[in-house]
Amino acid sequence: MKVAVVGGTGDFGLALAQRLVDAGEDVVIGSRDAERARAKAAEVGAAGAANEDAVRGVDLVVIATKADAALPTAASLADAIGDTPVLSVASELTFTKEGVLPTEDERSIAERLAGLLRAPVSAGLHSLAASSLAEGPADGDALVCGDDPAAKELALELAGKVVTGRALDAGPLASARALEGMTAVIVNLNRRYKGHAGVRVVGLP
Repeated sequence: MKVAVVGGTGDFGLALAQRLVDAGEDVVIGSRDAERARAKAAEVGAAGAANEDAVRGVDLVVIATKADAALPTAASLADAIGDTPVLSVASELTFTKEGVLPTEDERSIAERLAGLLRAPVSAGLHSLAASSLAEGPADGDALVCGDDPAAKELALELAGKVVTGRALDAGPLASARALEGMTAVIVNLNRRYKGHAGVRVVGLP
């Protein structure tokens, strides 16, 4: 599989790219700054390019920017992405004194991305932390949701390569609301217990 990681110069994107390269995938890191993309990509054995070039001719595009950049970045790349399946990994969070809260928007980032693109969008990897991925495959399972079966299958294939557990189909794209909200729960757990929480689903065959 050839994968473009848009926002791949950030902590999560770069760690994800490293895990995919280690798994034998063909990875290109995208950034608004092509030189920065190439420099960071060289650290993990991937290719690097400006975003518009990175997303062309790949099997799957991962939008791994920070949450506040996900929608404008995707909108700017809509024509370049075309019909190529997209995986959204961002979660919109609010940081308060009481703790980290999920978005107040009734739609997930993934659903809003789907409204901007003609490409099928899946959502996943929200329980994985950059720090965990940087050290190796993340402990636990990865949950993926989406409405397009073929696009979701690609996302599940990718997810299965970056965790020690399983990649699990969590249902339609509307379930991304729960997956993105779960990120807030995990961040709160990590802050409270000074750990690196993940998710492992039990009771399934």
